[in-house]
Amino acid sequence: MSHTTDFFSALGSMLSGLGAFVTAAGVWYARNQLKTSRDIAQLQFEDDLAKEYRELAAELPKNALMGTEISNGEYEESFDGLYRYIDLTNEQISLRSRDRITKETWESWLEGIQANMKLPAFAQAWAEIKNSSSGFKELRRLEREIYESDPKDWS
Repeated sequence: MSHTTDFFSALGSMLSGLGAFVTAAGVWYARNQLKTSRDIAQLQFEDDLAKEYRELAAELPKNALMGTEISNGEYEESFDGLYRYIDLTNEQISLRSRDRITKETWESWLEGIQANMKLPAFAQAWAEIKNSSSGFKELRRLEREIYESDPKDWS
C-alpha cells in the first residue's frame, strides 16, 4: 500500500510540475505573440506616416524637392503642399516626443527633415509660416536645438 501511495504521490508531483512548465511555456509564447503583434503594429504605423510623406512629396514640384529655385508662381501653387509637409514634420516630432516612433525610424526621418528644411522652397515656406503663426512648437524647438536633440528626451 505504501508503494502505491508513494507512486501516486510522485506521479501527482510530476504532473503538477509538468503543468507548471506547460503554463510557463504558454505565458512565454503569449508574451512573444503580443510583442510580435505590437512590433508589427508599430511598423505599420510608421509605414503609414512614410506613405503620407511620399504622397505629399508627389504633389510638390520636383525642382523644389531637388533643391533648385522655383518660380514665384510655382511657390504659390505649391505652398499648401509645403505647409502640409511642415505640419507632417511637426507631427512626426511630436510623435517621437511621445515615444510613438522608434529611435531607428526617428533617426532616418530626422535626416530627411534636416535635408528638406535646407531646400530653398521648404526654407522659404517655413520662414513664412513661422512669421505668420505661433504654432509648430515642436519643429521650432528642434530647429532651435540645431536638429541635435531627441524629442523623446524633451519631457
